[in-house]
Amino acid sequence: MTKTDQRSIGFWLLGVCSMIFVMVILGGVTRLTESGLSMVEWKPVSGFLPPLSEESWQRAFKMYKNSPEFIKVNFWMTLADFKTIYWMEFSHRVWGRAIGIAFLAPFIYFVARRRVDGRLMPKLIIAFILGGGQGVLGWYMVKSGLIDRPDVSQYRLAAHLGLAIIIYLYLLWLALGQFSPRGRYSVSTAIRALRLHAAIIMGWAFLTAIWGAFVAGLDAGHIYNSFPLMGESFAPDHMFSLDPWAVNFFENAATVQFTHRVLAITFLLIVIAFWMHAVRAPAFSRIRSASILLAVAAICQAGLGIATLLSEVQIEIAATHQAGALLVLTFSVWAFFETFPKLDRERY
Repeated sequence: MTKTDQRSIGFWLLGVCSMIFVMVILGGVTRLTESGLSMVEWKPVSGFLPPLSEESWQRAFKMYKNSPEFIKVNFWMTLADFKTIYWMEFSHRVWGRAIGIAFLAPFIYFVARRRVDGRLMPKLIIAFILGGGQGVLGWYMVKSGLIDRPDVSQYRLAAHLGLAIIIYLYLLWLALGQFSPRGRYSVSTAIRALRLHAAIIMGWAFLTAIWGAFVAGLDAGHIYNSFPLMGESFAPDHMFSLDPWAVNFFENAATVQFTHRVLAITFLLIVIAFWMHAVRAPAFSRIRSASILLAVAAICQAGLGIATLLSEVQIEIAATHQAGALLVLTFSVWAFFETFPKLDRERY
């Protein structure tokens, strides 16, 4: 691969990353507007087309009327109301298909022109398989809200978001590798310490985001809309009201919100410590820059989280909070990436 080929592939992967970024936000808005269960069919191929006639719209609405959400929650809806939530979910699904095309078409082109390095090829194939799996997982999630309960399983929602984040970060890592500069420093004890710290940050950011999905899945953001107290105390009294006690962390809305708060606050402290660690290493300017942006993003994200609670999950603020989570993860990956010298990057 030439340097031009690497840059072309890098820009392509960054473009796909940006589309996934939008997809995650669009998915969050779909969830916040309770539009995700409006489409009760999954048509991977023909799903590109919306209802094109009044008869088609009536058919789609009739199918929705048989769903638990309409029967138990949205029984008041007219066809016009239904169209509003349908278009939101339809946009979400079509954008997902567009991401698949945006990945596959250039991939075929680069392979046909023999511009993909042999070491990169299997990694791109893995990315494509993960993307296909994400579509299947999305439908698996939706199905959980079409049987008895008028809501999707928080477990499947967390899995769906988690895989989206993994795909995003995986492609981002591959893209960064295409723009990797020549080696300017060797592995040292300081670098290894920063690398471990950055790895902890990545893992903690991912875990916090996943617990945010549990908060969304249980509508836990609509209770205890105060900060730093939850009601009149720092922790809710009925944190362990479910049996066995471990399920409270996944099924008790109060415990889930408390856990997300603790993870978020701890994450902010870990990031600030990383920034203080990185700025003492002036030779590593890229790591220092990444640590500063990461710290700023983490502080803003904490503020957005508090604002989301205080606003009782206002859609605009909550969607921005979800976007902030991806930005934090982006800077986390960048910081981790910068702890690897050129030789390591060439191997990955």
